[in-house]
Amino acid sequence: MQTDDRTDDGRSDPGHEPNGELVAIHDVVLEIAFPEGSLPRIGDALSIPRPGGKAIIAEVRSHSAPGRVRALALDNPAGLHRGLDVIGTGKPLPIPVGESVLGRALNVKGDAVDHGDPIEADRHIGIEQDPPAMVDQRPSSEPYETGIKALDLLVPMPKGGKIGLFGGAGVGKTVLVMELMQRTITHEGGVPVFAGVGERTREANEVYLQMEDQGLLEDSVLVFGQMHETPGARFRVAHTALTVAEHFRDHDHRDVLLFIDNIYRFAQAGMEVSALLGRIPSEIGYQPTLDLEMGKLQERIASTTQGSITSVQAIYVPADDLTDPGVVAAFAHLDASGVLTRDLASRSFYPALDPLRSSSSLLNPRFVGEEHARIAQRVKTTLAEYEDLKDIIQILGIEELSGEQRTTALRARRLERFLTQPLFTTERYTGQKGVSVPLEETLRGVREILDGHHDDVPEQAFYMVGTIDDVLDKAQTFKDEDDDPGAPSSDRRDLEDDREGGGEANES
Repeated sequence: MQTDDRTDDGRSDPGHEPNGELVAIHDVVLEIAFPEGSLPRIGDALSIPRPGGKAIIAEVRSHSAPGRVRALALDNPAGLHRGLDVIGTGKPLPIPVGESVLGRALNVKGDAVDHGDPIEADRHIGIEQDPPAMVDQRPSSEPYETGIKALDLLVPMPKGGKIGLFGGAGVGKTVLVMELMQRTITHEGGVPVFAGVGERTREANEVYLQMEDQGLLEDSVLVFGQMHETPGARFRVAHTALTVAEHFRDHDHRDVLLFIDNIYRFAQAGMEVSALLGRIPSEIGYQPTLDLEMGKLQERIASTTQGSITSVQAIYVPADDLTDPGVVAAFAHLDASGVLTRDLASRSFYPALDPLRSSSSLLNPRFVGEEHARIAQRVKTTLAEYEDLKDIIQILGIEELSGEQRTTALRARRLERFLTQPLFTTERYTGQKGVSVPLEETLRGVREILDGHHDDVPEQAFYMVGTIDDVLDKAQTFKDEDDDPGAPSSDRRDLEDDREGGGEANES
């Protein structure tokens, strides 16, 4: 991590404390006058003592006129008035880092928000840092096995890389982020850092309580900038979390797992900040510096000779439009992109990952091996052919297809269902125990489905199970129930399967 000669112990350096005066307040944008020769730098933190209350922290965003700066309040500016003294800290906002923040929930300023004792850290670091030098970075091509069939097969995630989970509201992004968080912490070790960017308070509370219940909180760090907070807080909270992660990587030489939910809210907060500062927006409202701001954040998420940062990022897609500039800005920085669709979610196919729109730079024989790459390509080809046949099936029924087309459609339907699985994070809601599937078992199961070894197995047996052996066990259970006069018949299950699968005609 790049550092400068400013103090990092969290105290204001007396040599860098120019006194300013608050001369104008425009909501969360503060206009401050400073004496000649003592103008603070862009990115420096300012402290504004509030009468009868805690000091407001603001961050310099522009030099608006000679002797004047515009600063963005990171706290609610209620209680401020013109004429108040402003103290420059002479450095970017310092936050506590290291062992003292493990097991804690912080805000953008590094203050505890978990009702625990104040954090007493030996070291504080400014949240404005440069990315690692190019020669110090160590990109990895080793896949990060998650135990989630759809991800491991079709969107392999590199250790020390970045994966984005794209989707509209309600398709399961946050659930999948939490699932990956639990699995990687449990099986891979490392230091997990979670950044809640612009999400609802309820979701932050759920994350905190869930990690506490699962015994994962003690070795984790949670950083929240919630939906009701100022645009400045929501815009900078990801940098706070990243600074915590960088310290574990560079100072403690540890591998870090950085989870960000939601990176689109970072872009959205930047849009609000830009508008408040009076910048001319782009044609559809985004800030002109969107790509720059996204790049400054994403380029810091890197693996170096000191350690690695593996990042999982949820990315909200407004109106399900993947061409939205806020979404596109994140695409270029990711090693893998998983697209979650409303169609699959509406059919209760979870994770609702679309194999045809998802991609990974690792899905190459050089990185995952010939067999894995070949099977993944066969899956995509089969599902693409099935997609082309859906209109015919819905109008005429599957019986009107040719023999080869019918076989393709039936195997594709089995693949869709086999790529679903119960998740650990949803056990309390579904009552179904989560499963983790080794990559070898995923490849074996998919290969056998593609080769037609299980064409006679009912489709419903493939839904929400782990391995192909679990499919066969479930099918045997169905057979035993069919032999029981009081149990639901296979015809009834087939009908339910049709409803689940979008009303397509059944194979029988």
